[in-house]
Amino acid sequence: MDFDKIERVFRSLALGAGEKIMEVYASDDFGVESKSDDSPVTRADQAADAYISAGLRAAFPDLALVTEEQAETHRQSLRDFIIVDPLDGTKEFVQRRGDFTVNIALVLDGRPKRGVVYAPAKQRLFYTRADGQSVEEFTPFNHDEIGPQKLLSVAEADNSALRVVASKSHRDAATDAYISAYEISDLRSAGSSLKFCLVASGEADFYPRLGRTMEWDTAAGDAVLRGAGGQMVEFSTHQEFTYGKAGFENSFFIAYAPTVELIEP
Repeated sequence: MDFDKIERVFRSLALGAGEKIMEVYASDDFGVESKSDDSPVTRADQAADAYISAGLRAAFPDLALVTEEQAETHRQSLRDFIIVDPLDGTKEFVQRRGDFTVNIALVLDGRPKRGVVYAPAKQRLFYTRADGQSVEEFTPFNHDEIGPQKLLSVAEADNSALRVVASKSHRDAATDAYISAYEISDLRSAGSSLKFCLVASGEADFYPRLGRTMEWDTAAGDAVLRGAGGQMVEFSTHQEFTYGKAGFENSFFIAYAPTVELIEP
């Protein structure tokens, strides 16, 4: 696997998709429609998906592609593949809250090995380099030239004063009940896959999700987290979280710094 090419192409496609998303974000008409599951989709989702998909298929014709906006890709049974959410956090996008991201990940043998998470409205870019280490790159972003970076590393958690990040749009009573079992010093709400990046950067200690998600929602953020020394486990078993599941549907999960002392559900 040419990981240098993976890093270069994923990063450039995420930046380009971000540009297309921000063009729609600056307009008066998002072209909002409802999908079969009643979740929103916009012109930005579709433009970003078309751009990323074309780029990935040209660069990696022999790698299977799964993308949220192309239902025909969801029927595959795979262990090695690229998985894309061209605009994670569409609700945040529609409400102009800024917490939306472009997500591209490489999964090998059911595990996310490389990924990029780009939040164009917040100008934050996180990805795993060719060597597997996760970084945040700082503005100004250039397609052809990598800018200044900071190596990402999860925090050394203080279990008497944990910092939690949870979903902004999907938090429920079950999530709050689970969080309340810990000693918490700070509870932040964030949208999209940015929650993984906040744990990866040491800005939060853990992120529990007791709600429905799909693999394209999590794979890129999970890759960034693992490349920063973090872990992702299934909520009920605390076993390693894997990808390529039937229908690409996720179980509940916990993303965390390894020094967090997890409580049995």
